[in-house]
Amino acid sequence: MWFSFWRSRDRFSLDELRYLTNQLQKVQIVNDVNKDFVIEALRSIAELLTYGDQHDSSFFEFFMEKQVMGEFIRILKISKTVTVSLQLLQTISILIQNLRREHAIYYMFSNEHVNYLITYSFDFRNEELLSYYISFLRAISGKLNKNTISLLLKTQGEEVVSFPLYVEAIRFAFHEESMVRTAVRAITLNVYHVGDEFVNKFIASAPHSDYFSNLVSFFRDQCINLSKLFSERPKNPCSESVSAMLAKVDEIEDNLYYFSDVISAGIPVVGSLITDNILQLLILPLLFPALQIDADSNLKIGAVTSLYLLCCILRIVKIKDLANTIAAALLYPLETFAANSEVKINGYVSGNNCANESEEPLVDSVTPVNAGQLCVDIPNKATSSQVHPGGIIAERDFSCSHLSLRETLLSYVTDGDDARALGSLSVLATLLQTKELDESMLDGLGILPQRKQHKKLLLQALVGEGSGEEQLFSFESGSARDSISSELDGYLKKLKEQYGVSIGGAAASPRIRRNQVLDALVKLLCRSDISTEILWDGGWLLRQLLPYSEAEFKSHHLKLLKDSYRNCRSALVQETKGIWVDLLITVLCDQWKKCKRAIEASSPRKEPKCILLPFQKLNSEDIPAESSFTAGERMSELVKVFVLLHQLQIFSLGRTLPEQPPIQPQIDIPEISRARAAGLDVSGPKPGTEAKFVHALPCRIAFERGKERHFHFLAVSVGTLGWVLLAEELPLKQNYGIVRVAAPLAGTNPRIDDKHARWLHLRIRPSTLPFLDAPKSGTPGETRIKSLVDGRWTLAFRDDKSCKTALSMILEEINLQNMEVERRLKPVLDLEL
Repeated sequence: MWFSFWRSRDRFSLDELRYLTNQLQKVQIVNDVNKDFVIEALRSIAELLTYGDQHDSSFFEFFMEKQVMGEFIRILKISKTVTVSLQLLQTISILIQNLRREHAIYYMFSNEHVNYLITYSFDFRNEELLSYYISFLRAISGKLNKNTISLLLKTQGEEVVSFPLYVEAIRFAFHEESMVRTAVRAITLNVYHVGDEFVNKFIASAPHSDYFSNLVSFFRDQCINLSKLFSERPKNPCSESVSAMLAKVDEIEDNLYYFSDVISAGIPVVGSLITDNILQLLILPLLFPALQIDADSNLKIGAVTSLYLLCCILRIVKIKDLANTIAAALLYPLETFAANSEVKINGYVSGNNCANESEEPLVDSVTPVNAGQLCVDIPNKATSSQVHPGGIIAERDFSCSHLSLRETLLSYVTDGDDARALGSLSVLATLLQTKELDESMLDGLGILPQRKQHKKLLLQALVGEGSGEEQLFSFESGSARDSISSELDGYLKKLKEQYGVSIGGAAASPRIRRNQVLDALVKLLCRSDISTEILWDGGWLLRQLLPYSEAEFKSHHLKLLKDSYRNCRSALVQETKGIWVDLLITVLCDQWKKCKRAIEASSPRKEPKCILLPFQKLNSEDIPAESSFTAGERMSELVKVFVLLHQLQIFSLGRTLPEQPPIQPQIDIPEISRARAAGLDVSGPKPGTEAKFVHALPCRIAFERGKERHFHFLAVSVGTLGWVLLAEELPLKQNYGIVRVAAPLAGTNPRIDDKHARWLHLRIRPSTLPFLDAPKSGTPGETRIKSLVDGRWTLAFRDDKSCKTALSMILEEINLQNMEVERRLKPVLDLEL
């Protein structure tokens, strides 16, 4: 029978479809003998129906008349091989995906044939079969709308009692294969976006609503795995561990984007379910307690991972209730959330020497932000036996003061390591950028931008509400409100009633909290033990909070900033005599542009993942501390700090930040100079340049063992640049030579040999700093740069006098170079002018 399948016929014809259908109807059992024919017949029928849908409607009319879908189901029932099941799923998937006529889709979904296939007991131990099955479900979901979805439901009255497509799909929501999980999420999103009221009720009702709690639980396990990878990275700092962590980061962010897509479907109950589960299963029991837990504690998530996750959740999951609840919870002490955890508090929490948060610090006194001064005074209260139903948070007695979560973030800013400081700044910046957050919440946290405060009070003054006009023009401006708004009170009440978070104590005013934030940021900018990249992030946040002028700063803020600026300026002056003096102005101009762009940007420069991989590490483990490479790194970091503090000084004085630093222009080469006498121009010498031997001294040097060469030595400076030159004499042109070697003058550190008075030792550093041109591509957090090692020259002169003359020549030219750099930098170093 199956041999006649290959006889000659018009392939795309109704006769061909009729023939194939008749042959299928004759099949009574499918086994290894006839399976190839059945598979080819199923494939051909799909091809013919797709062709007919575009060219001839009679093809599908025949398909309906002969009830071929029923034949497909019969073939599946009598089939003994998995390959037929594979082809059948693929055939129906192709039909559903490619049929364009609406009545054809209606027919495919009717008569319960599709639902039968959805609920059929396939052997999913076969991975290929599972893949075809999931593709089949996804094809169905792609055709869903408010009309077609009803064909796949079973209802009683107006209530949906069965929806096999959704129920069977979410069975594989947490499959070990990521492609399966991705497909299931696409299916669920297609269902949610239909917007059918009765389907939405079905989805949000038990037991189907468990999917959302299971989803958050699965996400929580991924977060725990990420924390393990992060904690193990110092023990295994290879590129593979970085790649594994970045892969986990991508997976976590994909999960959060899925949450966001689900919420965008506009099902209110589902949004509430996701919010409650994220809070009850992840944030309140794990992320918040992790912020003050020792690294050797039993908590499953570390502080740095917690900070990263908080940033991601706030940035990606756009739920107003979630964002505002997180913000309100930051006002509570850690113990409120860690009551059931057998852990000890880390070193940032002081003992009993805590000041009351509601006590306002003295305006003109320095108020460091640390564990001893940023604490909330919580009076004793009766023990409550009420515990949240989920067992997450419990009320308990408090006999002393402890840091609130918000103050913990500030303590990390002022005293934490690089990762915690960056993480805390990122959380504060993310809160500031979260549009779902009420301004009253930002005000309560002390991070409401001053421009928004002025705008709000201006509106109040215009409409005559309260004392808006008085606050607007008062010295304390609008941040001096003494009460927390009703919005914040509402979320504090919700935390108590819905999540069991309850604690007594007086609330501090927004003005006090704002001063604490400013204190923390100013103290951060005065730190010398932190990465300059983090200082720039702190400068951005400070710029957002205080976009006006010096009047917005407290006097002790200005004093701290000015003292830090002066110290940095003094160190920069020393660099005008340093190893990299010739690149100092170039680096300063480059970093000026970058810093200006960074602190004036509308959003932070870095993505949350940089909290886990915050810093570029150069491949410089074998470089000695006294090398020019190390000195160059130090100079570059110093310039970054100086530029930031300088720009903040300009900003605090109410001046406009210029596009370029105020640097004096370059001058022409003096008439009386070694460079002019040698016939060099402002572009400087290059190998092959002709030079005149006016001040040049004959010498010998061996670049290879046993191969000594004769040169004329000359040191010259042209403005801020300088070189030591080795030139070969031209035989046909007396007192002229060709420059063969040109090396940087700065950093040569000339020294006459102790035993041989005719020998002059020079250190020759690279002409540029390799990390200034570091590639932007590659794995974040780790940049491999081949560092250049300093060279060593030993020049042998004719006599002691020539050697001393060469030494004096180098020192004089270095001095001229240093003086020119200092002259050009004078305006930028004298800020008061």
